[in-house]
Amino acid sequence: MVNDAITQAETVTTPQHCDRLQRLFSRPFFLSLTIGIPFCAFKLIFGLSALRSGTVPLTIFGWSVIAWALADLAMNIGRSVYDLAGWAAPFEYCTIAQVGRALGRPTVFLALDTLLSFTIICVMLWSGWIAQLPAGEAYIWYGATTLNLISLSVVSLYNELRRE
Repeated sequence: MVNDAITQAETVTTPQHCDRLQRLFSRPFFLSLTIGIPFCAFKLIFGLSALRSGTVPLTIFGWSVIAWALADLAMNIGRSVYDLAGWAAPFEYCTIAQVGRALGRPTVFLALDTLLSFTIICVMLWSGWIAQLPAGEAYIWYGATTLNLISLSVVSLYNELRRE
């Protein structure tokens, strides 16, 4: 279904078909797949890296981050399932945005989650933990990074081309 929408948008470039591609880019399924789930992978691997440090404070912190990552992963999968079923989800993409929903500001809190996710990426890079990842985790990290960055670039390019 997703591939069909992309193929149609590539072969016919009428405004109606371009709008279909734009709708795809804003669907919860696409957003979860290209942003939410990769961010969950970063959080999960960060938590596992903290566990491997061996210190009690970082072990406690690591388990907390893992729980956070798994809760956010469940929420992103749930949002995708609701979207594919054609239903509006009764919850946000992540736990922090869910708190924001309760306070009437879900997008502000979603932006905070994004900031924290980017901070996790930076900590992994600058701490050197990224170089110590086991092969399986490294490939998950590479896949999440590739999916997130390439999709961001494709969406940005598409939006710029639409402006012309």
